[in-house]
Amino acid sequence: MCPVPGVGPVTAGSIMAFASDLRAFASGRNFAAWLELVPRQRSTDRKTRLGGVSEMGQADIRKLLIVGAMSRIRWIIRRGVLPDNWLGCLLGRKPRMVAAVTLAIKRAHMIWAMITRQENYRMT
Repeated sequence: MCPVPGVGPVTAGSIMAFASDLRAFASGRNFAAWLELVPRQRSTDRKTRLGGVSEMGQADIRKLLIVGAMSRIRWIIRRGVLPDNWLGCLLGRKPRMVAAVTLAIKRAHMIWAMITRQENYRMT
């Protein structure tokens, strides 16, 4: 079993404690929205409108995912940004905190998929 980069035992334990049944969420985006990592969606018949991001969601897990993403970004920057990596390209265009939140959203999606499908992390 290969651990997810940027997700340690404290983050995994808090996810199991605060969000014990991730099957209650229909998708990884719904899990990320519960954490308030993605904007609130307000949809009508044909038009999807994204609202603002508040700080009302599960703050503990959100903070741990962002801290883990920042540690991963610091590790990548220390070793040199790889432009062929999607995170390296993102860091070239956006501020570090925006990239960290994007990586935290991706990790939330991955965690939801791994737990609901009962699979281990695969390096891609």
